[in-house]
Amino acid sequence: MSPRARHTLSSAEARRVALAAQGFARDRPAAPGTRQLNAAIARMGVLQIDSVNVFARSHYMPLFSRLGPYDTAALDRLLFTRRAPYVESWAHVAAFIPAEDWNLFRFRMDDNRAKYGSDPDGWFAQHRDIVEWVRAELAARGPLRPAQIEHDAKQGARGPWWDWDVVKHALEYLFLFGDVAIAGRRGFERRYALAEHVIPPSVLAAPVERYTAIRELIRRAARAYGVATASDLADYWRIKDRPAVLAAISDLVDTGELTPVTVSGWLTAGRPAKAWLHRDAAVPRRVEATALLTPFDPVVWFRSRAERLFAFDYRIEIYTPAPQRRYGYYSLPVLIGDDIVGRVDLKADRASSTLRVQSAWWEAGRPADAAPRLADEVRAAARWQGLDSISISRWGDAAEDLADVLPAASRHESGPGAGTDETAGDQSVLDAL
Repeated sequence: MSPRARHTLSSAEARRVALAAQGFARDRPAAPGTRQLNAAIARMGVLQIDSVNVFARSHYMPLFSRLGPYDTAALDRLLFTRRAPYVESWAHVAAFIPAEDWNLFRFRMDDNRAKYGSDPDGWFAQHRDIVEWVRAELAARGPLRPAQIEHDAKQGARGPWWDWDVVKHALEYLFLFGDVAIAGRRGFERRYALAEHVIPPSVLAAPVERYTAIRELIRRAARAYGVATASDLADYWRIKDRPAVLAAISDLVDTGELTPVTVSGWLTAGRPAKAWLHRDAAVPRRVEATALLTPFDPVVWFRSRAERLFAFDYRIEIYTPAPQRRYGYYSLPVLIGDDIVGRVDLKADRASSTLRVQSAWWEAGRPADAAPRLADEVRAAARWQGLDSISISRWGDAAEDLADVLPAASRHESGPGAGTDETAGDQSVLDAL
C-alpha cells in the first residue's frame, strides 16, 4: 500500500518514516564528498549552529551521523568561503540555510524589525547613531569582525560608550532585521557584511510574501519529517503563527501533498493526535542505521517529538551543575536500527589525541548487538576527528559493555562532579555567536 493510501501508522512505522525522511534508511557512501554533503543538507533543509565544541561543533555532526567520516574542510568550503551557497539565518534558531532561501525568512526579519526597531524607547532607537556608524563602516570596508570595528571606534576616541558590546548589539540587530548577513567566520567569530554584499542580487530582488513563505516552509518541514503533527511542523522553523501553520497544512492537504494519518500512541490530551504524512514519505520495512546524533539534529531537536517517536526523554546537561548531572555534560543519542537505544558523552582530548567516552548509557529495548555496533561508531568518530586512541570511563550502565568490545581502549574515572566543567572554556565562543 502506498504512503498516500495509508490512514494509520504504527509507532514503529512512524519511526521508520521519520528516519527515512532524514536519510537514515540509506547506506553510507564509501567516500562522501561535496555531492553527498549537499544532498544530505537538502533533505534536512538546515544545519543548526551551536558553539559547544567538546567533541565536534554541532553543524558538523548531522553529516557525520548520515554519511560517516567525511572531510570537514569540504563542508567548510560550502559554508564559509566567499559567495558560499549557504548562509546563516535565524531559521531553526541560528542555522545555515541555502542562500537562495534567504527571503523565505523575510517575514521573520520584518517581525523582528517591528518588535525591536520601532520602539522609540528601545535599544535600537536609542542608539541610532551607533547603528548608522556601524552600517557605514560595513558599506565602506566590506565584511568585518566586531573586534575590527570596536578597535577603530576606540582609536577614534568616540567616547566610553563605544565598546564591543555596543558594536555587537548593533550588528546583531541589523542581522535580525536582514540588513546585515554573515560573510563567514574566522575560527568561530562571525564576519558581518551588508546583506547585498553576501546574498545574491537575484535573491534579494525576489521577495516572498509572508503566507507564501510560511506555506513553503511547512511543506519542507513535512517532507523533512515524513510524518508529523502541527507542532512538529511549526517547530522545524520555530514558526509562532499557529493559524498560518494550520492554514498551510490545510492547503497542502487540499493539493494532495499531505495526508491526514493516525499514529498509534501519539496522543494529545488523551486523544489521538492529528498528524500528517507527506506524499513522498517512504515506509521502509526496516531501518538498519547506526549513528551518534547531536542534540541539535532534526531527529531529536524537538524534545516532545523525540519522546513521542522513541519514548526518549532527552535533556542536555551543559548548564546543569556537574554534581547534579544524570548522563553527562553533552550526551549524544545513540541510534541503532530504527530506535534510540542509548546515549554517550564524548570528549575529544586533543592534547593526548584521545577520544574520551565520559559516560555511556543504555535505554530500554536495545538489540543484542548494540554494544559492538556502538563500538564501531565510536571508532569511526575517533577516526573522523583524527584521534589515535579511545578511553572509556566507568560511568554509566553501558560503559562496561563498551569496554568489553573495545579491548584496546584505556579506562579513566568519570562521573557527576569529576573533572572540570567544560562550560567555562566555551564562554568566549558563546560570546562570539
